[in-house]
Amino acid sequence: MTKLESKIIVVTSGKGGVGKTTSSAAIGAELALRGHKTVVVDFDIGLRNLDLIMGCERRVIYDFVNVIQGDANLSQTLIKDKRIENLYVLPASQTRDKDALTTEGVEQVLNDLRKEFAFIICDSPAGIERGALMALYFADEAVIVTNPEVSSVRDSDRIIGVLNSRSRKAEQNGELKKHLLITRYMLNRVQRGEMLSIEDVQDILAIPLLGVIPESPSVLNASNNGIPITLDANSDAKRAYQHAVSELLGEKTGALNNKGWTKIFGGLRIFNRSPA
Repeated sequence: MTKLESKIIVVTSGKGGVGKTTSSAAIGAELALRGHKTVVVDFDIGLRNLDLIMGCERRVIYDFVNVIQGDANLSQTLIKDKRIENLYVLPASQTRDKDALTTEGVEQVLNDLRKEFAFIICDSPAGIERGALMALYFADEAVIVTNPEVSSVRDSDRIIGVLNSRSRKAEQNGELKKHLLITRYMLNRVQRGEMLSIEDVQDILAIPLLGVIPESPSVLNASNNGIPITLDANSDAKRAYQHAVSELLGEKTGALNNKGWTKIFGGLRIFNRSPA
């Protein structure tokens, strides 16, 4: 496999509960399964949920803040997944507040991770407070996670504005590449007018669509069992995340058009692809 240049990808949104941590775990696990050495970093200082979803909560000894403050080094702190050779977790602290994340400290940790990992997935807390700003500031790309609901999409639009103005790339007059990931999609609710359609969300946010993840009991079951959904039994959600990762890697799979997504969630499970 060709060695990729190290890439920092922030998984973010303006609203809590949309599936950022689930998506961070799923994307990180799928990248690792494809042979890319990957670390998922928990930026949600004070809450720390990533280790639960990754199934390694009992193995946390040191955390992200310990590394920044020099109480531990990365080799002591990184948790290697027991199921996937290329997957690691850098857990957050449950006892500190987000002010413990300094720009200089975060930059040093990320620079050190770049030396070892092809992909650094930053699991951001919701909103635009310090932890979220630290998670997005050094990113090369961003995955904006949103539910097809007005409040979630509005908050995601706010985050896109922050990415366009407060990331380091923006400060250097560059542009942070952005991807839209729609989660908890339910076709029957869209048809009843209770949820926004895929087209509605795209029209509002105006960024490229990476994927659409259906509402599925398998997602909750996997999270409760500490298993990233891309390692769980076959399901619509698993296949949707796998497709999203293919798109993220720029593989020539052909973009899935809106009609194709609708057919998938209507029960036909057919990936209708747009012409290249």
